[in-house]
Amino acid sequence: MNKKIISSTLALSLTLSGFLIGGKPVSAEEVRIAYHEAYQTPSYMIEQWEAPKGLSKVDIVLAYLDSKSKSFKLSNNTLTSFKVLEETTDKETDTSHFRVKQYFDGIPVFGADQTVALDHDNQVKAYFGQVIPNLDNKNLKTEAKVTKGQAVSIFKQALEKRIGEVGDYEGVEVKEYIYEYDDNFYYTYLVTASTVNPKVGYWHYFIDAVSGDVVDQFNAAHEVTAFGTGVFGEKRKFEAQAIDGLFRLYDETRGKGVVTYDQTTNTNVDVTSVNKMFKDGAAVDAHRNAQLTYDYYMDTFGRDSVDNNGQQLISAVHVGDNWNNASWNGRQMSYGDGDGIRFHPLSAGLDVAAHEMTHGVVQHTAGLIYRNESGALNESFADIFGAMVDRDNWLIGEAIMADGNHALRDMQDPTSLIESRTERSYPDHWDLRYEGNLDNGGVHINSSINNKAAYLIAEGGEHYGVTVNGVGREATEQIYYHALSYYLTANSSFSMMKQAAIQSATDLYGSNSAEVEAVKHAYNSVGVE
Repeated sequence: MNKKIISSTLALSLTLSGFLIGGKPVSAEEVRIAYHEAYQTPSYMIEQWEAPKGLSKVDIVLAYLDSKSKSFKLSNNTLTSFKVLEETTDKETDTSHFRVKQYFDGIPVFGADQTVALDHDNQVKAYFGQVIPNLDNKNLKTEAKVTKGQAVSIFKQALEKRIGEVGDYEGVEVKEYIYEYDDNFYYTYLVTASTVNPKVGYWHYFIDAVSGDVVDQFNAAHEVTAFGTGVFGEKRKFEAQAIDGLFRLYDETRGKGVVTYDQTTNTNVDVTSVNKMFKDGAAVDAHRNAQLTYDYYMDTFGRDSVDNNGQQLISAVHVGDNWNNASWNGRQMSYGDGDGIRFHPLSAGLDVAAHEMTHGVVQHTAGLIYRNESGALNESFADIFGAMVDRDNWLIGEAIMADGNHALRDMQDPTSLIESRTERSYPDHWDLRYEGNLDNGGVHINSSINNKAAYLIAEGGEHYGVTVNGVGREATEQIYYHALSYYLTANSSFSMMKQAAIQSATDLYGSNSAEVEAVKHAYNSVGVE
């Protein structure tokens, strides 16, 4: 299912000041709408909205958003605007998909992302996203007194106070955002950087652009706590590179390359061999599993690496001292060797590698924020596609547990496993969700709710009195990839996930299809409205 990217940097914008008039829903009965609990602005709207005649597709999107200004609680005098950032054409469903961003006084609003879909007649058929209302009433100061360079210095000082001296920062980036924290809004610089030592991290620090204070921070390294496996001596066949009389784990045949490093000395060192037989089992498994995951995304969706532009897939093994974890830090995969008591080396699990690289796919599509419900969806997508790449079963990490547990997570039966942070079973229903502050608001814990829904869509079954007729893995993976690529946005909730899956099944298989019914019943069975 190949998709054609029309433009990735469309900078067309709409300021809500009566830009365009016109457009209407075809039938009020066809409209389905849900609202964000905090803002009471629409989280999704499913309808057939007839666009004014003679407009380009981009202008139709902007006209549609303009027509919804009252629903978004935006006045005509607001400084709020919208910019269309990306247009994608899905030729198989004859649908145009647009990713949009909310701005205030020319500054993007963190997490305020939208998607709008146009059908073959250029009528709007679906909106998903979050619009923050009434920003012009928040007394926001948008004149910076701190430079970007100063923000980076503040970030480094704060981070090293927290984790110790950092050897190398990778990919330091600074972006301006309007950011909400504890019901207040700030003009901030978001400073992000990846580290491996002394701690693996994909750090996000929001620095007040006016005062220089750290407003908020979190580590978005997508850790899969408790993954691990031994190296069982399976024979692997993979591409490597001959260089200077040696061979190294570098594959030039996929995208911009697949490379695996040894982190034993806390720096990335090439894994080499004097002949074609590599003896570092952890490195061999990491390298081959990265290749298999690349192949899955290319063969199944026509996706060229995690960013769909051939991004080099970097793996580092032997990270830390018997580290019981694996992580995607925004730039690379990092694998610990495990302690041999709870976990074996983590790099040997194919579902582990696929899980980690899927975080990269999420990063470059919906960008689900790694907190609370959106973070739980982020983790769930990583599990879903980990299981799809592995294909053996619906267990996550089953081959790599050293302590006798049958897996890290069980998508078929989440409650069969105890979650270590809460010492209670993983939830398999919305009413059983974790609502505390641990685990970034339950990103791993609550992922099992969406995992169970995905399992039921594929395999079927009865759950809490609801019967689901499964439609198979192939349809399920297409539905979730479509939803991730075209409908979900950074702050998507479980409710939005359900509707995005329904809309995706409708796009792909038709409104009266078995796939749509499977999605509806699966999410009903796990209590997601």
